Amino acid sequence: MAVSSSSSAQAARQVLADRLSEICRDAGLEGKQLAAECGWHPSKVSRIANAKTSPSADDIVAWCRACGVEDQAKDLIASLRSVEGMWLQWHRMERTGLRRAQEAVLPLYERTRWFRVYSPSLIPGLIQTFGYTEDVLRAVQRRRVVIDDVADAVAARMDRQRILYEGQKRFAFLMEEAVLTNALGTADTQIEQLEHLLTASALPNVSIGVVPARLGRTRMPVEGFSVFDKAQANVELVSGYLTLTQPSEVAMYADAFSTMADMAVYGAKARGLITSAMASLR
Repeated sequence: MAVSSSSSAQAARQVLADRLSEICRDAGLEGKQLAAECGWHPSKVSRIANAKTSPSADDIVAWCRACGVEDQAKDLIASLRSVEGMWLQWHRMERTGLRRAQEAVLPLYERTRWFRVYSPSLIPGLIQTFGYTEDVLRAVQRRRVVIDDVADAVAARMDRQRILYEGQKRFAFLMEEAVLTNALGTADTQIEQLEHLLTASALPNVSIGVVPARLGRTRMPVEGFSVFDKAQANVELVSGYLTLTQPSEVAMYADAFSTMADMAVYGAKARGLITSAMASLR
């Protein structure tokens, strides 16, 4: 697995590397001795121990066998899988097209009861219209996806929106005011989207907040993210998709959401910003 630029993923990789190094020390082995036992070049042990290279599952088994702790291999491999799952580059996630990427998150959405979404640049997916979604996913496909299955991907996202009306789920959407007039498509598509925002804001389980554009704000926009209950946070970065499940990291994004929520306006004031944006587009 290539080393990602994500500090969270790298930190998790370092924890695994430190644990392997500790096992080696406890066994009374030096790096060269461990390499000889495993049949590796000594530099491989160094790269793994310093989190420069992620070990494979076979590497972990060999490491534990050489250190006389084969019983720990299973748990360490589980940790490896967790690290691998934290960071997913877009080209890996979307190599078979956009539809499967949309469908892959459906189980997460179905089991979540409390959604918190912050977006600095686009209308959140769960409250997008068909035309707006088509413009967004077409732009994604043109930029980085060879396979053109945009129509199927749009249908999958539209189907996912049914969770807005199922069960006892709560949704809190925050967006920067600039989102209201930033558009990848036409003015007509954006106006239709804003009309849909007004409709969605009337749902009893949905909260829509808009962070006004103004001088002197206490916090600048951050990367877009979603928080699913208290169990997981997903962050969309330029290079990939980050999944966080460590309670402390999820809590950091929950706190960031609360900070942004305190800066937002709701109800009549939010609707006023939306209708003003619609007027400007007309």
